[in-house]
Amino acid sequence: MTSSEEIIPPKTVLYCQKCGMPPEYCSYSPDFESHCLPWLKSSHPPVFKALYTGRKDKCEDAPKVSDIPLEPWTMEKRLTAFYEKYEPEKLANLPNLLVKYAGKEEQLFTALVKKYGDEPVDPYDAANEGEESDDDRIDKKIGEMSVGDKKKRRGAGAKKANKVDTRVIIQKISRNRKKAVTIVVGMDTMPGLKLKDVSKSFSKKFAGSSSVKDTATGTKEIIIQGDHTEDVAAMIVKTFKVPADAVFLDVDGEFVPFSG
Repeated sequence: MTSSEEIIPPKTVLYCQKCGMPPEYCSYSPDFESHCLPWLKSSHPPVFKALYTGRKDKCEDAPKVSDIPLEPWTMEKRLTAFYEKYEPEKLANLPNLLVKYAGKEEQLFTALVKKYGDEPVDPYDAANEGEESDDDRIDKKIGEMSVGDKKKRRGAGAKKANKVDTRVIIQKISRNRKKAVTIVVGMDTMPGLKLKDVSKSFSKKFAGSSSVKDTATGTKEIIIQGDHTEDVAAMIVKTFKVPADAVFLDVDGEFVPFSG
């Protein structure tokens, strides 16, 4: 191969995990409504929105999905886009920055935004604009549960309960198709607990990484490597003395009380 020959990178093609066809042709599957649509909506919201929002099961005029991003930018892509916009001459130093700020990437972006300006928009986020995020959905549900419970309380008991309204939500999120993490929201509503200590306990118990992160809505969440939803719920009740009726599992978008 000569140096003048152009190397064309491979193209990623999305296939439905239910019928095996590209999403544009899912409507030809007999399981389109019962299997394909729910999978596409939960796994690839931007593609679902582009193809099927506000449409009947038609594919003839559906837009192509080849240009729709299938996943958010990685940290490297985010950093590359940032420096391409503000400081292109520093692109060569990206590998060193990624190593230096490993595990502290969000702190780096906070400092960069403060110094240079707004971060470039991820095409995945732009395509998914208007969709309710997991953080928004969980916070909304916690608020609904809190309001519903407060309506039932009366007298001195109500005043005591309203001081601390504990609600813990546990959900599993799949990343990169196979990898999964367990997200815990609401542990900061439990009096006397330090989230860093709780996170360390999870890390030790499940022999994997566990960290405390800020959500987009301003709350705190604990991210645990692996799928441990049931075990995490049991540990929260047993070890951290959170009432079982205050612990909920996010099962396919529905908040189910922990029965352990």
